[in-house]
Amino acid sequence: MAAARKKEEKTLAETLGFSTGDFVVYPTHGVGKILGIENQEIAGYQLKVFVVHFDKDRMTLRVPVAKAKNSGLRRLSTRKEMDAALSKLKGRSRAKRTMWSRRAQEYEAKINSGDPASIAEVVRDLYRNAGQPEQSYSERQIYQAALDRLVREFAAVENIDEASAAKRVEQMLSAA
Repeated sequence: MAAARKKEEKTLAETLGFSTGDFVVYPTHGVGKILGIENQEIAGYQLKVFVVHFDKDRMTLRVPVAKAKNSGLRRLSTRKEMDAALSKLKGRSRAKRTMWSRRAQEYEAKINSGDPASIAEVVRDLYRNAGQPEQSYSERQIYQAALDRLVREFAAVENIDEASAAKRVEQMLSAA
């Protein structure tokens, strides 16, 4: 039984195609780097886990290989997927006229989905330029969380630093 489980986990790791040094996206934390694949004993069970380090948050996460797919762990977006997400920044804001608490929940769900296109929609909807009214504290918090998540993945995809990526994203927003 244990041998069959180990073989299943090993093939899962190969199927997912993650290896040490790869950048990956974990939906609720953003872009991280796989430091390795370890065997750990947790509650009497042997588990094979991906060790993912999130530099910005100074956090290390261990994701069981068998649960990696279900948890939403994925590769970085391709350039094509990132371009499609960034093109959403050029559209008009689609902020609904519902209660802020409801919209805030929807925005949080989009950010935590890990989908760059959904995150870009949140950034677009909450972006304010100089001529627009001030945002509330919670709007700024959600906007900043979405912007950080989008910029981190954009920087990793383009292989540039986060400051340059943030500048390019803000240029796209102000041009819209």
